[in-house]
Amino acid sequence: MSILTRRNFLGSVAAAGGLAALQKVVGAEGPNRSRSDPGPANPTLDGQNPDSIWPPNTDSKSLVQNFKYPFSFANKRTYEGGWSREVTVRELPVSKTLAGVNMRLTAGAFRELHWHTAGEWAIMLYGNARITAIDLDGKSFVADVGKDDLWFFPSGIPHSIQGLNPDGCEFMLVFDDGNFSESETVLLSDAMAHLPPEVLAKNFAVNQEAFKNVPKQELFIFQADVPGSVEADQKAAAGTRGRSPQNFAFRTMQMPPTLKTKSGEVRIVDSSNFKVSTTAMALVTVHPGGLRELHWHPNADEWQFYISGKGRQTVVDTGNKARTMDFQEGDVGYVQKTLLHYIENTGDTDLVFLEMFGKVNRFQDLSFSEWLAHTPPEAVMAHLRIDKATYDAIPKNGGVVMPLA
Repeated sequence: MSILTRRNFLGSVAAAGGLAALQKVVGAEGPNRSRSDPGPANPTLDGQNPDSIWPPNTDSKSLVQNFKYPFSFANKRTYEGGWSREVTVRELPVSKTLAGVNMRLTAGAFRELHWHTAGEWAIMLYGNARITAIDLDGKSFVADVGKDDLWFFPSGIPHSIQGLNPDGCEFMLVFDDGNFSESETVLLSDAMAHLPPEVLAKNFAVNQEAFKNVPKQELFIFQADVPGSVEADQKAAAGTRGRSPQNFAFRTMQMPPTLKTKSGEVRIVDSSNFKVSTTAMALVTVHPGGLRELHWHPNADEWQFYISGKGRQTVVDTGNKARTMDFQEGDVGYVQKTLLHYIENTGDTDLVFLEMFGKVNRFQDLSFSEWLAHTPPEAVMAHLRIDKATYDAIPKNGGVVMPLA
C-alpha cells in the first residue's frame, strides 16, 4: 500500500474508531509481522500521526528530536474575558529561539497594558481588536486590526490589546526567545501593586487616596466595555505630542502574493515592507496535492503554526538522520537553522501555515532544486546518477510551492 493511500486509510479508520482493531490485525497473518501493533493504542492520535505510527522507509532509525507540539496539549489560563496558552521551549525543547502564545479576548476584554523583554509579533486569526502603544518618543499609536492583519511591538514598548464587536478576537503571538513566557510580563497592575502609595502619589502628582482602588493582583485579561470609535481614541491618546509616525500594524492581505504558482502562494513580510519589524515571516498557502518545496533557511530557525488543513513534513538532520511528522491546524512545528525540509499538503483542502524567523529582519531561504540547477550539470549527474533530460527538468529558479505553472 502506498504511503499516501495508507495515510488516508489510517485516517478514515481512526475517524470510525477502528484503528486499534486495525493495529492488532495488520501483518499478523502475513509474512511481515513487524507491521502489527497488538498492544493498547490511542486511535485518535494514531490517526492524526500516521507517519509516526509507520514511518516512511526514508526516515532514519536513529533519533531526530521531536519538532511538533499541538496547542491542544497546552494548558489554558482562563479569565473573565478570555484565555491564553503558550508553547515554549518547556513544551517543545527544540524551540530554543522562538515561543508562541495563542490568546482569545471577548468583545470589550483587555489584554492589560504591559510590555515584554522580547519582541512581540502577532497575527490576527479571528475577529477584530484595538491595539495601542507609544513609541520611543512617547507618541501614541492606536489602530484597529482584523483577520490576517499583523502587528509588531519591539521589546520594552508598552502596549495593550482589546477585543471589539461583534465577538472579540483570537490571535497568535510569537516572541523571539524560546524561554519566553506570558506569565513573565511587566503588567500595569503588577507595577502599581508593588509600588508604595506615597511614591505613586509623588510620581503622578495626586493624593494617595486617588489610588485606593488599584488592583492588588494582576489583571492579565479582564472584561471591560467595548470602546468607542478608533478616531476618538487616537485623538485622546495623541494629546499635545501627536500621533506616532511609526506604524506598528501591517495589512497582510492588502499586499499581492510575493510568489504564486498553480499549487499555492506565499506572502513574505519582513523589514523590507514592514519597517518596524525585526521578525521575518511568510504566510504560505499550499493547495491539495501541492508541496512547499525542499529548502532550508541559512539565517534563522523556523517556527511554524498551522492555521488550516493537513500536511506532513520531513526534516533531514545532520549525521545521516531524518524524521517525518504529520501536522494539522493548531500544531506548532520547528525546524532548526540550515536543515533541509518540505511541507506537503496531504488533505483535500488548502494547507495554510506560518513560517516565523526570530531576530532576523529579512526572509531568506535556499531552494534545493535551485542549488542543483545552478551547479555544473556533469557534477550533479555524477552525484545523483541521473541523465541530462532529468537534470534539464529541474526548476532553474526554485519553485516555492510545487508543482509550478
